[in-house]
Amino acid sequence: MIVSKLPPTETMQRAVRERDKSFEGVFWLGVTTTKILCRPGCPARTPKPENLRFYPTVAEGLAAGFRPCKRCRPMQRVGDAPEWVRPLLAAVEEDPTRRWKDIELRAAGFEPVRVRRWFQAQHGMTFHAYLRARRLGAALGKIGAGGDLLHAGMDAGYESASGFREAFEKLFRLTPGQARDSRALVVRPLLTPLGTILAAASEDELVFLEFHDRRALETQIQHLARRMGAHYLPGDNAILQQIELELEEYFAGKRRDFDVPIAWPGSEWERSVWQQLLAIPCGETRSYAQIAQALGRPGASRAVGTANGRNRLSIIIPCHRVVRADGSLSGYGGGVWRKRALLDHEQQAAT
Repeated sequence: MIVSKLPPTETMQRAVRERDKSFEGVFWLGVTTTKILCRPGCPARTPKPENLRFYPTVAEGLAAGFRPCKRCRPMQRVGDAPEWVRPLLAAVEEDPTRRWKDIELRAAGFEPVRVRRWFQAQHGMTFHAYLRARRLGAALGKIGAGGDLLHAGMDAGYESASGFREAFEKLFRLTPGQARDSRALVVRPLLTPLGTILAAASEDELVFLEFHDRRALETQIQHLARRMGAHYLPGDNAILQQIELELEEYFAGKRRDFDVPIAWPGSEWERSVWQQLLAIPCGETRSYAQIAQALGRPGASRAVGTANGRNRLSIIIPCHRVVRADGSLSGYGGGVWRKRALLDHEQQAAT
């Protein structure tokens, strides 16, 4: 049971105009002048707004008489890595410390320029920068756990202590010694029917889950890193894999509650509000006033709203289930349209 609510038309038009790939999977567009069905990030010439038709699924676009674009391939599953790069990704996962030179990429059948462009588009960094961040992330984890500085650098693939220190300081802006009190949080984007969501986790707990276009996202990320004494690194781990699977089950209507272990640093008041959010059953809502009343502070509706907005685990801690006293929807960091979509989805799943 996948949510099929469309974002506001102006939001979709902006996404098409900016070729925003983060909206892939949220909607597809049909171009009336060519009868072509495309993804939001299609590299073809941008159509005029009046020639666009939007659909929540590929099937609906095809049923309306549009044929798949040969450039952006809307029939291909969203989020799948193309066939040509999968062997390279598998090799990286098998040995993240390996240093790939361009000559080695070519020998393995990969064109370095193509690899660089794909990683830039998918991860916001080149292939070599991605590998470097992975190696340094592994080193940070060992240092934070009390490991020897030199051995951590050598294990990460660096041939000298000076080379390790220079690369480490450039990425993290702190010395390996200062990292003793720092934690590594692995971060990667996850694709959902409502758009890209950014997830970050330690080896033990999920610490961050927010839609990519949430208001003040960067401020939240930085505040959390300071509060936890942590740094973010691209990559993957068992916690991220678990939340990815649980989100798939949630959007398919097969899951109402989440089992992934979470970390939710906050003030005593914030945590008490978040605990109340977790108590709201799937398919139901509560008002800000009701939560304040449950906490023994009937006049604290505004304070409840503030704590609600500081939740960093979207969907998991269901701040979208809080509404105004009259049942209408108020602000939501991921957009009111997503809040409506999540509530509609949960009400359908609960029946």
